[in-house]
Amino acid sequence: MKTNSARLFSLILTLFLATLFACKDEKEAHSGSESQATVYYGGDIITMEGDSPEYAEAVVERNGQIEYVGSSAEAMKKAGAGHNMINLEGKTMLPGFIDGHAHFGNFGMQAIGALLLAPPDATCKDIPTLIQILKDWNTPENRALTGWIFGTGFDDSVLEEKRFPTRHDLDQVSIEFPIMITHISGHFAVANTKGLEVLGLTADTPDPEGGIIRREADGKTPNGVLEEMAAIPYMLQVLLPKDPESADRFFNAGQDMAISFGYTTAQEGRAMQNHELLAAAAEEGRLKLDVVSYIDYMFVDQYMGSKWDSRDYTDHYRIGGMKVTLDGSPQGRTAWRTQPYLLPPDGQGTDYAGYPAIPEDSVVQAIFEKGFKNDWQILVHGNGDAAMDQMIRTLRPNVEKYGKGDRRNTLIHGQYIRQDQIDAFKELDVILSLFPLHTFYWGDWHKEIIGDSLGNRISPVKTALRKGLKVTIHTDAPVALPNLMRVVWTAVNRTSRSGAVIGEEERLTPYEALQAITIWSAYQHFEEDSKGSIKEGKLADFVILDQNPLKIDPMEIKDIKVLETIKEGTSLTSKN
Repeated sequence: MKTNSARLFSLILTLFLATLFACKDEKEAHSGSESQATVYYGGDIITMEGDSPEYAEAVVERNGQIEYVGSSAEAMKKAGAGHNMINLEGKTMLPGFIDGHAHFGNFGMQAIGALLLAPPDATCKDIPTLIQILKDWNTPENRALTGWIFGTGFDDSVLEEKRFPTRHDLDQVSIEFPIMITHISGHFAVANTKGLEVLGLTADTPDPEGGIIRREADGKTPNGVLEEMAAIPYMLQVLLPKDPESADRFFNAGQDMAISFGYTTAQEGRAMQNHELLAAAAEEGRLKLDVVSYIDYMFVDQYMGSKWDSRDYTDHYRIGGMKVTLDGSPQGRTAWRTQPYLLPPDGQGTDYAGYPAIPEDSVVQAIFEKGFKNDWQILVHGNGDAAMDQMIRTLRPNVEKYGKGDRRNTLIHGQYIRQDQIDAFKELDVILSLFPLHTFYWGDWHKEIIGDSLGNRISPVKTALRKGLKVTIHTDAPVALPNLMRVVWTAVNRTSRSGAVIGEEERLTPYEALQAITIWSAYQHFEEDSKGSIKEGKLADFVILDQNPLKIDPMEIKDIKVLETIKEGTSLTSKN
């Protein structure tokens, strides 16, 4: 008994002294300048370092940065006394997601407006359903946001009627209040009769350059459908919040939606006046994630050269460069092609091949030269091969005159890119941010409007990789929901709504698809030294998923859920 008592006493004394010294060490640690560390462990931690998957047992975060990546035992030593322990419980940790191209400033519109997306994202399968969704949304509280009834994301290619709604359809919702709905491409809008009246669009209103006001059978009266530059300026006018309270609601809803899908860095891919709203949010300390804007070329004189025009963030915001749009939407058949569409839009002849946003090459070349002279990164929207021909022939003289440098100019979308154009972009050192999400949403439709063979070649990401180009992939949200797991799924499987495989040879591996929304996207944004992988010295930007995209059936990747988004060591995800 004496021996057992002595052993018990010795054990109690040892535990007491250990606790005492631990408390002393913790007190000393907190009394110094070094803050408490956090250790993440117990799950699949994919670092995204290297050309093949690498896993770490543990990660140490301190002061918003990654302090250590490696074994659990060494992580405990590095973390020091009093550190926090977060057990991932078998879940998967990745670096925070960086979308290759999106429109963060419009996320709130998608989060708040009447959601007109088709299944599986929402319920809008036909025009009667669209009308009912708008009627249900039409409340005084919602109208007060902008003064309009508005909805986003309708898609004529999957509506059962296979046509655009017109003012006559929207008049069934209301003839008292103005209505505007936007197409899933972001390149079309439809207004009701009251809306056309408020906008001042009549039979005498001419089509603007780079846009079309669709007309009724008389060839004069607007039918409510607005294309490209006949739509976009009015969309910006109509869908702006009316007052500070509405602006707050838009902003908060959009930011919360981005966080829910794992964004730690978001792009505003065509900033106009909404730059001012984003800059104001930054100055007010309301941005929780990083946002980088690309200013539309028509607004660069107004906004470039300000304090926001920098490679460094101020209060989580910066301007990254200039945006130039050369054509429209392939699924909307306004992308500018060298061959006619097999199914032209209503009112167009069999020779219809879309149209340019900026018809004169000399104008485009001058816009590019302005970017080169100012050393701005240039993002170029081009979908049709004719638009990309224009980009190549107007970009090349500027590259020859000013040199390639480290500009990281980027083609956005590139749906109908040809093989010879991929080679030209390699020569010009252009990054390709492609859009394989189309393979699910519009893969079947592309085959109808441009043919089976060409339809299988949309978004040729794997070919671009094989040819040595740097690539990213993107959501273009709010064109689709900002669901990057859906983007990864489409890039890996390339399966359409009907179940057809759209270009099997262009499939990415799951790891390549993850690279395209992490480290490769960080590179596109000049941020590879601080983001995009889990590496010592980088920002502690993480996303935690319920499953590992590298270990499950590739067809199940779309069902992966984001459990938590962490920005510089701080969890942004509500625990409610």
